[in-house]
Amino acid sequence: MTAGRLQIAEEAGAKKAFAWAVDWPGWARSGKTTDLARAALIAYVPRYAAVVAAAGLEMPDADEGTLEIVDSVPGGSGTDFGVPSAITDADRRPVSAPDAERLADLVAAAWTVFDRIAATAPPSLRKGPRGGGRDRDKMIGHVIGADHAYAREIGVRLPEPHLGDRDAVDAERTAMLEVLRQPSDGGPLADRRWTQRYAARRIAWHALDHAWEMEDRSDS
Repeated sequence: MTAGRLQIAEEAGAKKAFAWAVDWPGWARSGKTTDLARAALIAYVPRYAAVVAAAGLEMPDADEGTLEIVDSVPGGSGTDFGVPSAITDADRRPVSAPDAERLADLVAAAWTVFDRIAATAPPSLRKGPRGGGRDRDKMIGHVIGADHAYAREIGVRLPEPHLGDRDAVDAERTAMLEVLRQPSDGGPLADRRWTQRYAARRIAWHALDHAWEMEDRSDS
């Protein structure tokens, strides 16, 4: 990384774009254009700082002047649907043992922040601008279900946890973190598609995206 620069990557679909910090899983935001996605990324510095603190790390300096775009790729239908779907060259970099520990710590911190916000959110959340959106328990259940699908993508095969089954949720998360803590040559995990770095950022992004949504839609 260039001194004083924050390396980011982007994917741009026809209707939506994502920007994310390549070395900070979960720090990813979307917008109608890459410019808007980058602006949103910077706007979320204070919120992502809570994740960094939970991981015991130090938040990097970040503003629009520090951004260094190291990957810019076309998006597809998944991007336009609202999911960062592209696996980039930055995601295919080898992962050393210290890097793997750091990635896993940030994913674990994303779950910690999600759980913390969910614990204080009201059961009924404010509706979105079009009158939609899941309430708290459905959102928690959605994240648990998505994590189960993500677990299979990285080779973890355990019975699917369900809302309220804390032991099963923790067991699956622990198994996923064990995979992420292993050094990697940057290739696909479990003979599937996801690389280690992509898995970390996708898992952390999903948990945080819903954590922040839940926070935004909670009554004061």
